Amino acid sequence: MSENHFSVLDLIDLDLRDHNSLDLRCVAGRKGLSREISTPELNRPGLALCGFYEIFAFNRIQVFGFGEAAYIKKIISEKKNDNIKRLLKYEIPCCVFTHNINVENFFIEAAEEACCPVLVTGLATTEFIVRLLRILSTIFSPKVTLHGVLVEVYGLGILITGESGVGKSETALELIKAGHRLVADDVVEIHCINGNVLIGNGANKIIGHHMEIRGIGVINVTHLFGVSAIRDSKRIQLITQLEEWDSSKNYDRIGKEDLFVDILGVQIPKLEIPVKPGRNIRIVIESAAMNERLKNMGYNTAQEFNRNILKWIESETAKSVYFGRDDII
Repeated sequence: MSENHFSVLDLIDLDLRDHNSLDLRCVAGRKGLSREISTPELNRPGLALCGFYEIFAFNRIQVFGFGEAAYIKKIISEKKNDNIKRLLKYEIPCCVFTHNINVENFFIEAAEEACCPVLVTGLATTEFIVRLLRILSTIFSPKVTLHGVLVEVYGLGILITGESGVGKSETALELIKAGHRLVADDVVEIHCINGNVLIGNGANKIIGHHMEIRGIGVINVTHLFGVSAIRDSKRIQLITQLEEWDSSKNYDRIGKEDLFVDILGVQIPKLEIPVKPGRNIRIVIESAAMNERLKNMGYNTAQEFNRNILKWIESETAKSVYFGRDDII
């Protein structure tokens, strides 16, 4: 599959399992499997079968459920086949029949003549549409590739960034050894879903769960730590930027200043973590993950600390003013 072309054959060949499986098989129109799918939207062609083509969305995948299949059977039995032929004259990417429906022979013959792929799935119509929309929204979503390591820490997706050699992979390895999970090392592909959610995964599935550790070489995380130490994708909710300790830089010591990074139009919280001998970066990132989860639950430690300090100052000031007055006996 090329960068800008996604065909019906690519859809069938997707390696999808479990709750993502589309269970598709081609029953007609194999010559048209190279047809391009250009939009993540779908269409139910009931109106077109009835002869209304004023606003026919022919550039979408056409989904046929029990209702459409029953109507096709009816018009074929009544020898009113013109609408089927007219439907298939459009450059439709493909037609998909759900519920393992037996497609009428006339429809198959017309599809073969028009080189329009006809696919069948055993899924119910609603379930198929939900799965296909989820898959197409990912395929057609805006994406970008970044250099870094994506890990899951306490259920939070954390992208570890920084200059080459700062210790990103070594930090991730410590996190994995502590029971957390690796999503991708070195090259992370990020998709923007629904305009506000960033999903990260390895840019290359074959080498996605391998890590390059200086002094050791390339290691296979799955073989060393087991399948519980990896996952294929994860929502990115925090970015930690590792950098060499700079004594002249004023680092945030309270956490009051909130930094963000814009990725594909989505603002992601960012932490700058200075690295120097003696600092346990794994524990720092684990603490950052737990603190971010607290923020997501509505509790901000830095703001609470600041409020308590202000209360204490006001209280001490009030005491000083009160007991410092000369008219009090």
